Amino acid sequence: MKAFENFRGVVLPLDRANVDTDAIIPKQFLKSIARTGFGEALFYDWRYLPGGKNNPGFILNREEYQNATILVARNNFGCGSSREHAVWAICQYGFRVVIAPWSGEGKDRIPGFADIFKNNSVKNGLLTVELSEAEVEKIFQEAHKEPGLEATLHLVDQTVTLHASCEISFHFEIDPSVKERFLLGLDDIGITLKEGEAICEFETRHDTQIPQT
Repeated sequence: MKAFENFRGVVLPLDRANVDTDAIIPKQFLKSIARTGFGEALFYDWRYLPGGKNNPGFILNREEYQNATILVARNNFGCGSSREHAVWAICQYGFRVVIAPWSGEGKDRIPGFADIFKNNSVKNGLLTVELSEAEVEKIFQEAHKEPGLEATLHLVDQTVTLHASCEISFHFEIDPSVKERFLLGLDDIGITLKEGEAICEFETRHDTQIPQT
């Protein structure tokens, strides 16, 4: 996994809540586990008309969003089945960050992201950023006023900065271990290999033979 670097990119405002994984990548595209070729199928049923032509009414097909790298949606993004293909499709299209809001408190709290989707994102280098509803609403307002709006994601400082007529920054929280993974570019295998010396030492001392009875 590549180390996450600060970057500036175009914001795509997908003004929908409860975007499930079947909407992100429909079930007919789950036959392959090659981890390639899923970008074209992202949001397939919304993105294309019957027959395969682009749906001009879907925001992803608009000219000003062709190079978008920051996806902003409403809460509970990535709900539904646990398919990792959903994260692959988002990454392979070119998005590097998804922003969504949490709402409510305590038992009534609705997260920005479904748990399994969020965990799959960590494993595949897709950064998920949770902000408050008011902050995400502000992003939508600015993005609708200025299609093609750009923002900068600064992971070390944990900020998202909108480059609107008047720059606006939002601070986000992130698990320290997840932050370290992104900054160092470590996936699960990379984290394991950090302990390579200890693993080799254990394997040297450990009897791998099954005891005879």
